[in-house]
Formats: sequence, C-alpha cells, structure tokens
Amino acid sequence: MSVNLIFKIAAVGILVSVLGQVLKHSGREEQAFLTSLAGLLLVLFWILPYISDQTALCSVKEGKDEYP
Repeated sequence: MSVNLIFKIAAVGILVSVLGQVLKHSGREEQAFLTSLAGLLLVLFWILPYISDQTALCSVKEGKDEYP
C-alpha cells in the first residue's frame, strides 16, 4: 500500500467529516448520512484491489489455485 493512498484516504475522511458537520448543523441529516456513505464506498473501492492482491498472494503461498 502506497503512502499516496493513505493520504488520499485521510483527505476523504477530513472532507467527509467537515461536510457532515456542516450538513448536520443546517438540518440536513439525510444528506450528511449519504455523504458519509459515499466517502466510505469511495475508500472501499480504492482499497479493494489491495485486498484482492493480498488474498491471491495468500492462496499462492498455501499452494492453492486461485480458480478452483
């Protein structure tokens, strides 16, 4: 995992936190929830390739094929 990805995740977290607070204080709780959900999904899509690479490496180390 690169340091660049960690900084991008931190930036999304800060941005979502600020937007969530602004939206909650203006009475838009639904939009605040959707903003936090969108930030979570964005970060998960960024991390998903790293997770799949790690599971593929674990299966190769154990001597298992990736495709049964």
